[in-house]
Order: sequence, then C-alpha cells, then structure tokens
Amino acid sequence: QVHLVESGGGSVQAGGSLRLSCAASERTFSSYTMSWFRQAPGKEREFVAAIRWSSGITYYADSVKGRFTISRDNAKNTVYLQMNSLKPEDTAVYSCAATDFWGVSYLLRTDKYTYWGQGTQVTVSS
Repeated sequence: QVHLVESGGGSVQAGGSLRLSCAASERTFSSYTMSWFRQAPGKEREFVAAIRWSSGITYYADSVKGRFTISRDNAKNTVYLQMNSLKPEDTAVYSCAATDFWGVSYLLRTDKYTYWGQGTQVTVSS
C-alpha cells in the first residue's frame, strides 16, 4: 500500500512562514506529478501547487504565486511546500496528492489524483 504522509502544519501569524512536507512511502512517485491542495471550512478543495517529480517543472495557483514554493528531494522521497507571507485566507487543511497526469487541465481536477495524504492543518491569524 502506497502512502503519502504530510507534516509541518501549525499556527502562525499573518506574514509568517511554514514549510509543509509530504513523504512518499516508496519511489513509485518518481514518474508522477505531486500536488498540494487545500480546503478551508465550508469551501471546496482547491489546487495550490504542483511539481513534476522527474523534471522539477512547477505550476502554481495565482493566489499563491510568488509566496509559495514547491520542491522535491529525491533522496528523501519527499515533496515540500514552503509558504511565506502567509495570510489569514491561507487557513485550511493542506493535503498532498499524486497523479500520473501533467497539464493544467488535469492538475486542477481532484478526480485525476490516485493517492492522497491525510492532510495537515494550517491556521493563519491576523
């Protein structure tokens, strides 16, 4: 069974930073796209950022562009989301997910993702 395990969530004041980690249980994901999604209370899950594991090519939602950075560490089989200049509207449960698709039309669709982590809470206070 393949697992994705997130960590690094917490509470921070507006303007602060957090780094989320998503550890994959095996190297199956070397040919996958790894993405971060978030879901705030009462809202639908939304796409945040993606990275193609093999090439390192990235893609971001407009709402986080310039503030968040997605990266991966092949040796540790881990994907990171560095979040800077956090805003209260960034408050949500953040989940990582894996898909073998690439392309904007696919990345935004949750039904295209095969594997999901359990999520980690990020709370930003004003």
